[in-house]
Amino acid sequence: MTIKDFMTHDHRRCDEILAQLEDAVEANDWDKAKEKCDEFEHETLKHFDMEESYLFPKFEEQNTGGCGPTHVMRMEHEQVRTVFPKIKEAVEQKDSDRLFGLTESLMILLQQHNSKEEQVLYSMMQDLFGEENDKIVENLQTYEY
Repeated sequence: MTIKDFMTHDHRRCDEILAQLEDAVEANDWDKAKEKCDEFEHETLKHFDMEESYLFPKFEEQNTGGCGPTHVMRMEHEQVRTVFPKIKEAVEQKDSDRLFGLTESLMILLQQHNSKEEQVLYSMMQDLFGEENDKIVENLQTYEY
């Protein structure tokens, strides 16, 4: 498995949890919606942490010294982080209209963000890390957040 394969699969897993949150809201199951909201936030933040604490520093050390694509990705992560409290509030208030508006905007942001990572950044990492890829994927598979 490659870095790109692993991280892309993780993107899809997070997307699926968000879809489950929306399904719960559509079914008016607010307890499940809260559970899925918490799970989505946790898993997305774990994904960001894998990148920001592990992958990005390795990449920057060998490639850019902290500038370039990882800087942009970190800024986009911050944008996503600002949406979590709003989504939680919409779930707590059982406000499906607000929640769907927020998740729609979030999905657009995440699709654009994930596309940049999947199309460009992860491939750059694989090329840069070379033979170290297998060890990096192994570390990602056992990553604790």
